[in-house]
Amino acid sequence: MASFLLKSVLVVVAVFFISSMAQASDPDILSDFIVPAGSTIDGNFFTFTGTRDIFGSIIEKFKVTKVIKAEFPGLDGQSVSLAVLQFPRGGVNPPHTHPRAAELLFIVKGSLEVGFVDTANKLYTQTLQVGDLFVFPKGLVHYPYNSDWNKSATALSGFGSASAGTVSLPTTLFATGIDDQILAKSFKSDIATIRKIKAGLSS
Repeated sequence: MASFLLKSVLVVVAVFFISSMAQASDPDILSDFIVPAGSTIDGNFFTFTGTRDIFGSIIEKFKVTKVIKAEFPGLDGQSVSLAVLQFPRGGVNPPHTHPRAAELLFIVKGSLEVGFVDTANKLYTQTLQVGDLFVFPKGLVHYPYNSDWNKSATALSGFGSASAGTVSLPTTLFATGIDDQILAKSFKSDIATIRKIKAGLSS
């Protein structure tokens, strides 16, 4: 009995230890902020001006303006980032995931249809209007779509990581060199169909 109890405790401890190591998130920092080597720190270090001119612009194609640590070093270690999503009429941000963060989507112009699929393959959808917010849970496949063919739409996305990462499913599956035969078998299709999809993505 004692041996069984000991083994059970060891299994629980091992599972806890492995799961704590497998978390994909920003590390905690031991200072107020991270200063890149050779940088001068003043108010400019904590200011990003790359979004000043985008809100009055005409939206002709889907565009993402990222405000992540690569573009804004002041975010390093802060576990936060932002993106401005601009949708033309009928525009879509293809199904994708963010492996390191949940996403909080805030509609500032127009309306969007959004959805995500959980690990039980259940689809959750909603139509959002200006002022609405929607959360896409961390790591799950999701999409926003502007179904209005008369008006453009704009949204802000907040992330709980300085670099949430984006895995776009169409690009990841069809534009990275995965063998056509593997894709055809995986999608229960044929090589000609796979090549047609790949050609559409490259144009």
